[in-house]
Amino acid sequence: MRILFVAAEAAPLAKVGGMADVVGTLPKFLRRLGHDVRILMPYYGFLEAKLEQSPTPVWQGFAMFQDFTISETHLPKSDVPLYLFGHPVFSDGQIYYGDNEDWRFTLFANGAAEFAWNYWKPNIIHCHDWHTGMLPVWMHQSPDITTVFTIHNLAYQGPWRWRLEQMTWVPWYMQGHNTMASALNFADRINTVSPNYARQIQTKEYGEELDGLLRWRSRDLWGILNGIDTDIFNPETDPHIPVNFTAATLDKRARNKIVLQEEIGLEINPKRFLVGMVSRLVEQKGLDLLIQVLDRFLAYSDAQFIILGTGERYYETQLWQIASRYPGRVSVQLLFNEPLSRRVYAGCDVFLMPSRFEPCGISQMIALRYGCVPIVRRTGGLVDTVFHSDPETQTGNGYCFDRYEPLDLYTCMVRAWEAFRFKSEWQALQRRGMAANYSWDQSALEYHAMYNSIYGLPPTAGLPAASDAAPQPVGTVG
Repeated sequence: MRILFVAAEAAPLAKVGGMADVVGTLPKFLRRLGHDVRILMPYYGFLEAKLEQSPTPVWQGFAMFQDFTISETHLPKSDVPLYLFGHPVFSDGQIYYGDNEDWRFTLFANGAAEFAWNYWKPNIIHCHDWHTGMLPVWMHQSPDITTVFTIHNLAYQGPWRWRLEQMTWVPWYMQGHNTMASALNFADRINTVSPNYARQIQTKEYGEELDGLLRWRSRDLWGILNGIDTDIFNPETDPHIPVNFTAATLDKRARNKIVLQEEIGLEINPKRFLVGMVSRLVEQKGLDLLIQVLDRFLAYSDAQFIILGTGERYYETQLWQIASRYPGRVSVQLLFNEPLSRRVYAGCDVFLMPSRFEPCGISQMIALRYGCVPIVRRTGGLVDTVFHSDPETQTGNGYCFDRYEPLDLYTCMVRAWEAFRFKSEWQALQRRGMAANYSWDQSALEYHAMYNSIYGLPPTAGLPAASDAAPQPVGTVG
């Protein structure tokens, strides 16, 4: 099939959240299954320095009374064709936010529609989040182009209908009070990035006022777990960590902890329990819980803590204040630094994800891959990937808590800290985590099955003979 991915970001070129990992990785695996997959994204001002090949202008279009250009290159280190939507509104390098965010991405979606109608016509346009939410509406008049809409985060729903009518063409048949709702009405298939999140968003608690619509579309709703690129995130070959290791050579991993402690200004002591967190500093990620319990946990234990990320000023300030009270034990790195994040995964003993909601989560999979034991709240994709450790049965790969309450997080952290004292059992827990397979191979088969379902084809139709059948949609929450 000819499939066009249309998205606001794609790793490794432009990355803010998990969407970039999906858009930048999944097409590679789909192409291995025989699909002609290409990507269309905005031509941000900072991309030129990151591209291996200079883009070649291939087409000029007109939308919303604006001229734009489409240039072609390839996604770095891949054979995936990459189309870049060029307009001055994206040249400043800003990806999200700003007063004109809704106009910018509505223009981008318009350009994508014109591109699909007039230059490269796909069988399927695979849309990602509200930025491309109008595409299923517009493609409704083109029966030869079908659409898939992926929900990466239901909380962000795009401009309201009245605002869309000010900016662009809104067909008479359009239903939905905002961009996200309209996409959910008109996409041929809807998917989100984990089976559990697909169930959760059909409930009032997580549905962001769209739960009724999602239950109505439940037959077309798929929950497909994200994966990670295991070639890139591989502790055996990762060039960003001081010492490479495997599950069979876990003792080598201790050196990464010492180097990390030295790099970020913590007391150098391999026996200290080192807690790590790589995250956007926003309410969704459980920062409210962390701020309430971190002082108490540090006072009770001998643990150290490192957090890497940027976000809301309130959380940055609160974390800085905690760090000032615990010199040598708490390090707050307010920046985005991919190589340092790898060293956090490779050097910390546990990885913290106390999320209020988490559609899928990539960080916990990377942490497991690097022998860093996750501590997570049981929500969204964290339920599908992290399972509570049971020392008696030697099962589980992390530590989990259910309620979004400070005491529950604190108790879970203390349990992990106490378990860390038993080295052989702890290494067995690490090895169980490292043995898990969260690569994109299985997920790509499930996307293939979803594409086939649009045309009434069996899940494995068109696959190489060695491929396995893929699961069916998650269906309605009981």
